[in-house]
Amino acid sequence: MKRALVTGGSGGIGAAISRRLATDGCYVYIHANHGIAVAQQLAAEICAAGGSAEALQFDVTDSAAVSAALGPLVEDEPIQILVNNAGIHDDAVFPGMRPDQWHRVIDVSVNGFFNVTQPLMMPMIRSRWGRIINVTSIAGITGNRGQTNYSAAKGALNAATKSLSQEVASRGITVNAVAPGIIDTSMSEAAFDAKAIANMVPMKRAGTPTEVADLIGFLASAQSAYITGQIISINGGMI
Repeated sequence: MKRALVTGGSGGIGAAISRRLATDGCYVYIHANHGIAVAQQLAAEICAAGGSAEALQFDVTDSAAVSAALGPLVEDEPIQILVNNAGIHDDAVFPGMRPDQWHRVIDVSVNGFFNVTQPLMMPMIRSRWGRIINVTSIAGITGNRGQTNYSAAKGALNAATKSLSQEVASRGITVNAVAPGIIDTSMSEAAFDAKAIANMVPMKRAGTPTEVADLIGFLASAQSAYITGQIISINGGMI
């Protein structure tokens, strides 16, 4: 049984990813920071349905806390599937953006990626099999007004995906990014109404967390072995 870690696993997309990987036979570590109660409930639901999961709590921006949480988990056996899904919005037009808004968004997505991924690399490399999937955004490809910080963070993850994929390709490890557009979550409901979505998305609807999870499930599988270094958009034809 392969072990998987999903950061930001208590949110709408993260929960769908966790369920999909558990359905595919993985033992899933569902990470959360403030949403640990939700992650624990999700793990219980997965286990009740016959899957295998447990919740983990740490702040991805705290490197010492990440190492303390993950170090013991990979002492004897690697985590071979990593989904870097943790990320936050703190939107503002750039002239009025506070320094803490810039740094906090970058810290979670970019420094969080490093803090979580780097300790898992050598055990994964020694196993000569791995899947790293970074959840980015259409904003990291096209940009978005009012989200210069978020676009910068997700664009950096896209670039890191391409570089890391080249470093570990010969070790049987793939590294890809999934860049969602408008997905039907509580976050998007607050930002887009049905009319706005119909105007922006050729398919005239938001995507679902399950559709994102299905793509990630494929990228985490053996069937995706020759796909690496790719930024794969899932956005209903927006770009």
